[in-house]
Amino acid sequence: MELTIAHWLYGAVTFLVIVTMLFRRGVILPTIVGTFLVAWVYKGSVVGGFQAVFNANLVAARELFSIFLIITLMVALLNSLKEIGADEKMIVPITKVMKNGHIAFLVLMAVTYVISLFFWPTPAVPLICALLVPAAVRAGLPAMGAAVIIAISGQGMALSSDYIMQVAPMMSATAAGIETAQVADKAFIMSLITGSVAATVAYVAVRKSITKPNSDESLSSLNGLPTSVDPTVEAEISATSEVDVYEARRGIWGTVFAVLVPLSLLAVMIFMFSTQIGGDTVGGFEGGDGAAFIGGVAAVLLILASVAFRRIHALDKISDHFTEGFVFAFRAMGPVIPIAGFFFLGSSDFTGAILSLGEDATTPAFLFDLVQTAQGYIPENALFTAFGILIVGIITGLDGSGFSGLPLTGSLAGAMANTTGVDTATLAAIGQMGSIWTGGGTLVAWSSLVAIAGFCGVSVLDLARKNFIPVIMGLFASAAFAVYFL
Repeated sequence: MELTIAHWLYGAVTFLVIVTMLFRRGVILPTIVGTFLVAWVYKGSVVGGFQAVFNANLVAARELFSIFLIITLMVALLNSLKEIGADEKMIVPITKVMKNGHIAFLVLMAVTYVISLFFWPTPAVPLICALLVPAAVRAGLPAMGAAVIIAISGQGMALSSDYIMQVAPMMSATAAGIETAQVADKAFIMSLITGSVAATVAYVAVRKSITKPNSDESLSSLNGLPTSVDPTVEAEISATSEVDVYEARRGIWGTVFAVLVPLSLLAVMIFMFSTQIGGDTVGGFEGGDGAAFIGGVAAVLLILASVAFRRIHALDKISDHFTEGFVFAFRAMGPVIPIAGFFFLGSSDFTGAILSLGEDATTPAFLFDLVQTAQGYIPENALFTAFGILIVGIITGLDGSGFSGLPLTGSLAGAMANTTGVDTATLAAIGQMGSIWTGGGTLVAWSSLVAIAGFCGVSVLDLARKNFIPVIMGLFASAAFAVYFL
């Protein structure tokens, strides 16, 4: 598509958003204004601009709602477990492994990477955050440090290679016109280099903030859950004669669910793992379907915990837990929606709905059109070409989808390999690293990074900033290594 004034306006606003984030300022204002201006200029209608602002937020909310819902269900479950003391008992075995924050950092990295490698990080995050993050925080690792290493090892290192399911390397290889295995092998090596460098830099940055085990930081700082006893519970135990009965019942059910919940989530993990080993595609446990499975299990566990302890009062209490979960999810993730709406405007998959274009109308891809235009200005030099494709991958990942830019980076790799002397698979893997590490959930706040931030109880924008330097250093190191050694 020929570039229009709206394209250049979109590029200017994108640059403004990046600069604003680098200066650690909120980007909601420029994204909303940018959405309005781009739509107004492209459609030539101020009314269309106003409509696009609403549509962009609606499309973003629809695309991200699955993440909101899984956060809601897991927080509701955590609320019910906290009420019976199961959350305290559940993490005791894990704290024996996580002797301190330094070991906790390594344990989180290893477990997140292994689980995410087999069935993608989206369904892995609830498992890890529900079971391991509370123990890591108790061991002295700050919640932000836990969020950073989970994002780096799962959303970055595991997803960028996608070595087990090989969806990402297949997309890159198809666009580049080569075999999938060629890209997969090189992407796997590059993902390990990028992840190792990023994790090392992140550890150096976080180690000074690691405290002694059993510090004052509690689970309430991790997930925002209330620490006081529920008013209805206080009423139940107001009579002295009922205190012992209440505590005994609470202790019994707390122990039961401290065992039942980890075993249930472990069973989910084993089942999902078995579908990958056995080649079973019925479950469809890549991405959203896996998260839906975990969310359903969490809902059932919530019902069981509430009914077992609260009995008839569970009818009202479950409603309270769901409300608290939704409030927490939208308080933590609400600012992401208008940001995502603007960057969804850069992809042709969403511009039709945002701009209210007809089914037969040509849908612009403001971001991808700009990138395709700029590809001719990348110098025909091995190192410059590699870093140029890396930057293109990073830019395409700004829309929050790590996979949407792979056809473009793969095509660039196939087109430019012959003139630069760099292997096509190497260039395709470099572009894949840039796109997925950025949009897959480490560098942009409007990606699946919101799930990690939500479960860890930290600001998603702060998390993206914390990841920036480690991830960029890792990407540049792996790209340079690929040029000279792969």
